[in-house]
Amino acid sequence: MGTRGDLVRALRAGIDAGRAASPVSACPYPRGDLRRSAWVRGYAKARALPGAADNGSK
Repeated sequence: MGTRGDLVRALRAGIDAGRAASPVSACPYPRGDLRRSAWVRGYAKARALPGAADNGSK
């Protein structure tokens, strides 16, 4: 587990990895670690599907 600061750092690292188009398998945290969840959330946020942000705007 990690502290709040560790979780924020993991989230930012995931965002950076997503923007760099790194593979999701590049996550440095083991399964069951809250930092892994934060990293994956950041990665997914940065790698959002095109058009996903404008749902319902038609």
